[in-house]
Amino acid sequence: MSEAECAAAHALLRASLVARAGLSEDPSDPLTVQAMQIVVHIPKTFPPRRSDVLAAVGSAVLKVCLDPSVAHAGCARSSLLQWYGHRIRKVTRRARGAAWQQVHEVPGFGATVNQASAFACFPTATSQVYPQVRKLQIRGTDLPADSPAPPEEGVVVYVDASLGMSLGKAAAQVGHAVMFFAAEQSPRLCWEWSQRGFAVSVREVTGSVFSSLVDVDSGVVVRDAGLTEIAPNSVTCVAFAQPVHCA
Repeated sequence: MSEAECAAAHALLRASLVARAGLSEDPSDPLTVQAMQIVVHIPKTFPPRRSDVLAAVGSAVLKVCLDPSVAHAGCARSSLLQWYGHRIRKVTRRARGAAWQQVHEVPGFGATVNQASAFACFPTATSQVYPQVRKLQIRGTDLPADSPAPPEEGVVVYVDASLGMSLGKAAAQVGHAVMFFAAEQSPRLCWEWSQRGFAVSVREVTGSVFSSLVDVDSGVVVRDAGLTEIAPNSVTCVAFAQPVHCA
């Protein structure tokens, strides 16, 4: 990726997220219901850590949104423009074995963090999901909470564990968080981040710790529309350029 291509993709992301007011879906027109499909690799034996899966999701989402091809006319740019023009939906599914390999036939990008892997597809209308992805299960995708050490450096997304979100819901929220965070950064910072594979750490923290993080001025917060699992306007995540040390 060139720095100029990253800047062009970043400009599209920033402009689209700034202009979110009034965007909606029309049930009579299925093409207006757009979503990014996210697939997480959950093998039956030796499943990955939940925090690593969420981090892999964050990196994969950014690889799609800031892909260099988005700077040029073509399918990638058109896909994102359609999605940005409506509600920013994300749908998380799980795969293993041959089904996981088939997911990589779909336009998109994968990311791996330790033993965890995720794949983010370029968005489509929910009525036009690629068959390799459409067959994958949405519900029942979960992993137990884990307690990794606090990250020492780099971009980190904190998730409010007290909301009790499923893995799929938390993954979608982390995807929102990295998009909103990237949109508020400079093109130069995002290009430098791309050189590190859009590495991100994710930590789920208690409600009391999360409340203190939301009050930190440098954080980028995510408020959920409340369409699934949690109440509308709930703050689900907060992202920072560096870890924040809280009691």
